[in-house]
Amino acid sequence: MNLLHTGDYAKSDSFWGGLSGSAFGITDFGCALAIGLSIARVARFVLHAGFERGCRVLQDLRNQVQRRVLPVADPTRRWVSAIGLAVAVGIAYFLAARLSLSLLTKPDGVAVFWPASGVAAGVLIAVGRSARWPVAIGTMAATIVANLLGDRTFAGAITFALCNAGEAILTAVLVERQFGSDFGLDRLRHVLGLLSAAVFAAAVSGIGGALGFKLFHGSTAPILTIWQHWFAADALGIVTVAPVLIGVAAAVRNPPPQSEAIEGAMALVAITSTSAINIFLPRESWATLVPLALLFPLLLWLAARCRPAFAAAAAFIVALTIVWTTTFGIGYFGDPDLPIADRILGAQAGILTTSLCTFVLAALFAERRLHEAALSEGAARLQEALTAGAVTAFEWDVRTGSSHRSDNAAKILGYDPQAPFTGTDFLASIHPADRAHFKAHVRNVRPDSPSYAVTFRVMRPDGHEMWLEETATAEFDASGHCVRIKGLTLDITERKRADEHQRLLIAELDHRVKNVLTRVAVVAMYTRQGSSTMDEFIQALDRRIQSMAVAHELLSQGHWQGVRLADIVRRQLAPYATDANTTTNGPDITLTAAASEALGMVLHELVTNASKYGALSIPDGRVSVSWECGNSDDTATSVMIVWRETGGPPVSAPTQYGYGTSLICDLIPHELGGKVDLAFSSEGVCCTIEIPLKRR
Repeated sequence: MNLLHTGDYAKSDSFWGGLSGSAFGITDFGCALAIGLSIARVARFVLHAGFERGCRVLQDLRNQVQRRVLPVADPTRRWVSAIGLAVAVGIAYFLAARLSLSLLTKPDGVAVFWPASGVAAGVLIAVGRSARWPVAIGTMAATIVANLLGDRTFAGAITFALCNAGEAILTAVLVERQFGSDFGLDRLRHVLGLLSAAVFAAAVSGIGGALGFKLFHGSTAPILTIWQHWFAADALGIVTVAPVLIGVAAAVRNPPPQSEAIEGAMALVAITSTSAINIFLPRESWATLVPLALLFPLLLWLAARCRPAFAAAAAFIVALTIVWTTTFGIGYFGDPDLPIADRILGAQAGILTTSLCTFVLAALFAERRLHEAALSEGAARLQEALTAGAVTAFEWDVRTGSSHRSDNAAKILGYDPQAPFTGTDFLASIHPADRAHFKAHVRNVRPDSPSYAVTFRVMRPDGHEMWLEETATAEFDASGHCVRIKGLTLDITERKRADEHQRLLIAELDHRVKNVLTRVAVVAMYTRQGSSTMDEFIQALDRRIQSMAVAHELLSQGHWQGVRLADIVRRQLAPYATDANTTTNGPDITLTAAASEALGMVLHELVTNASKYGALSIPDGRVSVSWECGNSDDTATSVMIVWRETGGPPVSAPTQYGYGTSLICDLIPHELGGKVDLAFSSEGVCCTIEIPLKRR
């Protein structure tokens, strides 16, 4: 409730009388000085107490808000939190209401400024819907007490309490429905939305207030005048005070950096000092422009450099100064030569104009900072994506020769990021064999075919060669001349290496397949010559092909890099070996692919002969395979493999060698350059194989 009944004029007269004469001037000076000193002390605390202490204060406030707002499992704590919030809002609302009721214009008893409405609405917007009942109860209780301390009737106090609580709730509901619970002053639409909600809520509550004033106090003033005064005071109170509370809540959730806090405090001190100076300017025509000239640069500085919370505090300081000077007759707004209605209207217009301009500027600069941060973050993500994909973006001005590339280009191309890198420098880095090819693609662009894609090599400053794939589009002027080329350059060095490796693998595979087919054909031919029947031929051929398949399987498992000698021996002995009839022994040696294939075929023939005629043909026979390295100057140059059969049937040298014996004796010397010594002694077959070791 922001109107004082006409019956209080006596109190108002005595109040104004006590401020007349010299005492009035002294009191004005003391009030202004007290305001300046109080805010200066706050600023000095921010500057000298330290950022860490300020963060602790904000953290304590955040914890208090969370304890009041967040759902608490314990019902008792939930009730205590709600009651505490209601009491806090009630005290703040009561003090703001009593301040406004004491600062009244003499003719009509109308409060120029009603900050209490901003207290309730600001708390509801900042905290959220969970605080509606505590804030409503605190607002109503404070309104009733403030009115009953005057000459209000109980019915009138109840009416004004309902209007004030409904006004705050309606403002918060409109803001939340339009912008959600995450409301801030860093958007221009948010500022305009808060203004619209304040205007609508103040207009609605003013209807109830005007009716209550007419019904319960018998005012002779026109009801439209009462409504206008209520509407203007409450709307201004919401617009100037609620943003301060909203900004404080935002600072609690996300404290500003230390540098910003110091800069904002200094700006607020400067604005406070300037406002105090403006109070004592002479009542001259030129003095009306000085406050604007002094305050606007400071407000602009604060809006451009700091968060909207600081701008809201500055607007509140200016509004409080205007209200104070109007009420106590100081400066332009206190000029007694002007009608009081004009002074009130001028004060309200000044408060509204200053607040809106400050909030709009702060929101615009905040939006710009948010957009810049988003652009910076997007550029950083783009750079990360380009770096991860080994892609560089470039723009080449054909007329000037200047070239601009993404930040990761220096790392990929190997040039100094601090040094200029022009299009000429890039052309000079292209491999001489590919330079003409690249230039031809660039020269061939034209308006009807502005794009090109080319693959070429470049030589890095460190001497490494790399492959690039460039896709670009040219821009042309009105006469059809190329003025600019933009595009992407992709590092495809690894892909080229993979393609080359794949090409080599395919060539190697072709070579190996041809060798295998040739070997199978030879094996089939000689197996047929040594077989008396078709069944014998099929069985012998199948075994030999299976032996070759075993070697290929082992090579495939080792990615054709080589096979361990022990694995070859065990796999060839596997069809006939038991724990009792075979033994293998030797160091861990890896053979090349060619040696693995040849040794596998030789061992297969030895195993086949042993299973048919030698030690593996009877239960008491034994086969041992051992190997060791032959060294030269501490370097392994060959491997010596010894096949020895014992305990088998008597053995005699064959009168005529078949295909198997010929393969044992000739394959390794022919393909590997090794040596084979096959001996048929009476104790059993003994075969010594020497294979040269080569780098794989």
